[in-house]
Amino acid sequence: MLKAYKYRIYPTEEQKESFEKTFGCCRFVWNKMLEEKLEALKHGRKIPRITPARYKKEYPFLKEVDSLALANVQLQQEKAFRDYFKNPKYFRIPKFKKKKDKQSYTTNNQQPKNGRETIRVDFEKELLYLPKIKSGIKAVFHRRFEGKIKSATVVKTKAGRYYVSILVDVQDPKNDIKESKNFVCGIDLGLKSFVTIVNDTGTLKVEYPKYLIKAEKKLKRLQRQLSKKKKGSKNWEKARKRLAKEYEYVKNAREDFLHKLSKAIIDDNQVVVVESLNVKGLSKGNLAKYILDSSWSKFLGYLSYKAGWYGRTVVAVDRTFPSSKICSRCGYIYRELKLSERVWECPVCGTVHDRDENAAKNLRNYGVVYINNQ
Repeated sequence: MLKAYKYRIYPTEEQKESFEKTFGCCRFVWNKMLEEKLEALKHGRKIPRITPARYKKEYPFLKEVDSLALANVQLQQEKAFRDYFKNPKYFRIPKFKKKKDKQSYTTNNQQPKNGRETIRVDFEKELLYLPKIKSGIKAVFHRRFEGKIKSATVVKTKAGRYYVSILVDVQDPKNDIKESKNFVCGIDLGLKSFVTIVNDTGTLKVEYPKYLIKAEKKLKRLQRQLSKKKKGSKNWEKARKRLAKEYEYVKNAREDFLHKLSKAIIDDNQVVVVESLNVKGLSKGNLAKYILDSSWSKFLGYLSYKAGWYGRTVVAVDRTFPSSKICSRCGYIYRELKLSERVWECPVCGTVHDRDENAAKNLRNYGVVYINNQ
């Protein structure tokens, strides 16, 4: 199984220059290929299959960077066009890349004639070795891995920080598996409480820290400072980096929270039952900012792939399932329930329900029936 490990790296000025050159060449090749393909598409011709080698004679500077990084640009663009033609409603046609966009490149691991792999990691000395990069790159390996390295993706964020994501073919990704305390749990996602969890041992509500909402005041101030600077000046660049670092902090804090919560849920429960949410539709309303800050889709994605790693099961209930409107005690469906009603009383059995807890209980009940029917 393939598993990615992300680390922060601290390249020297010479190594940064090499990275910038590779970023630029990858962007150049992408745009040259895209220009020819869009021209062919415009005139109704078959889209040509182009390789980076086609440009190396005319543009010799392309020979100075990692050839596998350029080859991956070709594969990425071909996949982008396949996705677009397969489902144009969901995927957009590839666009030209700009220098101000995300800077990254991917290189593959190979074993040349001398027997040394092109991508190597020295955990003891905390060094990363990549093709075409002189000497080892200083890195912080906060966790180790065992397995064959398949590829590495170097990324430079808008805040000027460098990261590497190493894709590893691991034999057994189920490391540090904990015995689950519960068999089935139901999870209701919300805005007031990020998740309401009901399992064999009881009910738990987890509040969401609202990182973006809390940082909004500071972000607005930094944005105002940036707008007052002359674009392209040194002061403008300093203000831009301060703003980018704040956004990066919000993103990292949010992802850290989602990773830890999803891992805790997977550790404690053998079967996790969740809702299938139409986040895109929900984000068009008045609560769009709060919904997008919650990152429900990302959280469900984390649950899904962690379940695969640790041998758990995630059951996604159809979005038409009225989890909030069903009385978890007698099964009566209260169709008149409004979104503003956080507590309601069942007119049949008289049970008073907390909306979120009731939904989580119904999702758990659904999971019990689903597992028994398997």
